[in-house]
Amino acid sequence: MAPLRTGTDPVAGEPDQTIRPLSLSEFIGQRAARANMQVFIEAARKTGQALDHVLFVGPPGLGKTTLAQIVARELGVNFRSTSGPVIAKAGDLAAQLTNLEERDVLFIDEIHRLNPAVEEILYP
Repeated sequence: MAPLRTGTDPVAGEPDQTIRPLSLSEFIGQRAARANMQVFIEAARKTGQALDHVLFVGPPGLGKTTLAQIVARELGVNFRSTSGPVIAKAGDLAAQLTNLEERDVLFIDEIHRLNPAVEEILYP
């Protein structure tokens, strides 16, 4: 038996061994939210524009990170992840944003712990 792999992308030539869903159709629960996300993703894909800000709210373990990864995968863009407490000042956010390619998904875990001064930059 092959060892269990971690991560979100399958290894070439091997069946996907992750437990995370890879598409919206595989994501269980939140039917209304999934339907809305599908519309948002299709609109962004058809217009060639970036998906607007999206805020996933809920306790740990409900799939917020997984859903953000799915959004990036379905849009065909990169997924970048950071944490609110890591972004202490505007320069930290600028460093994150500078490394993004056009239309990339930036997921900020624990966004509720983001410095208020930095929040103002994200949400003008």
